[in-house]
Amino acid sequence: MKNLVAKSVKPLAAVFLLTVVFMACETNPGVEPQNDILPAKFGVDVPSAISNQGAISGRVAGRVSEDILQGNDIYQHLETFIWIGESAAQVVEDIINGIRQHNIDRALTLTYESDDDGRTKNLVVVESPEYEGVVYEYGLTITDADSEGNQDGGYAMQIFWNRNPIKGVAIIKPFNLDRLHDADAGEALFKIEYDSDSDLGYDAHMIVSIANLTLDEPTVDPYSMRTLKMFVGKAGDVVDVYGNSNHPNAQFFTTDTGFNWAFVAAGDDTNGLGIAEVGLPPSTLDATSREVILGTYSMKNVFTEQIHAAFPGISQDMIDLYLMNTAAPGYFTNEGFVAGGTPPSGLWSDLELRIQDLVPYNPVEVTNLHIRFQ
Repeated sequence: MKNLVAKSVKPLAAVFLLTVVFMACETNPGVEPQNDILPAKFGVDVPSAISNQGAISGRVAGRVSEDILQGNDIYQHLETFIWIGESAAQVVEDIINGIRQHNIDRALTLTYESDDDGRTKNLVVVESPEYEGVVYEYGLTITDADSEGNQDGGYAMQIFWNRNPIKGVAIIKPFNLDRLHDADAGEALFKIEYDSDSDLGYDAHMIVSIANLTLDEPTVDPYSMRTLKMFVGKAGDVVDVYGNSNHPNAQFFTTDTGFNWAFVAAGDDTNGLGIAEVGLPPSTLDATSREVILGTYSMKNVFTEQIHAAFPGISQDMIDLYLMNTAAPGYFTNEGFVAGGTPPSGLWSDLELRIQDLVPYNPVEVTNLHIRFQ
């Protein structure tokens, strides 16, 4: 399958270069700095067995032969999508750490010149802000000063958080953070929801949402990503992941266009093991059932149906051979794909049980995902 995410990664990767440097005075000077009020953590790390930043190449389309579709080619896409979501949370932590050196210890206002794009940014910290019906202990907003009169208000970043336990929401618009390196980020927005004291049966969890990624022209790259929503929950050394990414122009073997990459996965960091199940529902599917999203629209079912449509005379035996590694679930180690459908051993038994309770999001809701600042 052609590179689904090369364009999608660019805005996110560029944000990693961000280092916030303040070169101005506080509007309320004379107050001796106290303890740092910024959150110490704002994300959940994903085991490497199910998260991969490696480049993607090749395409699942065109012709079917007696060759077998390899597991690493199938699941490398999933691992990259998970890595994108994980990286978005890391971006938030990187920015917080850049701010931390300036002893943000209370409600205040700063103006600084960005070390990245040379533009003036305004930073405001307030107490008891409200976001989406929830009142938090603190809120921090960064705007691009010269863009505050624009329709988007010049918003570059907002964080709302409680300190103990750490719980909060962060929203980022890369274009307004760094006009120089993120000039092609357009209207892309990232949102991270983090809870260090999860009430969902985890030690901690986060929800990553990404919207408005710029799509390539379909003739150049039909597989670029538009939106993503992903849940990550950590319980001891095990991490559960589920979610969807949407690719409006994606095609496989036929001219059918627009698919979600819907997935559930679990990884054991201590033992270097991972397991995943993938569905390819149409972007317009309105469904919440695991049986529909991962069953009816399992990767194997979708590919089988598309191959029959594209190659009416092909034998089922040839299709089954070609798609043998698409049987769910897929089993992994830190070295990559091991097997599909049948576990190589009993080492994955606990992870198998975990993913049975995980369900991707409703595909159409991810397709229509919107993110807003306060």
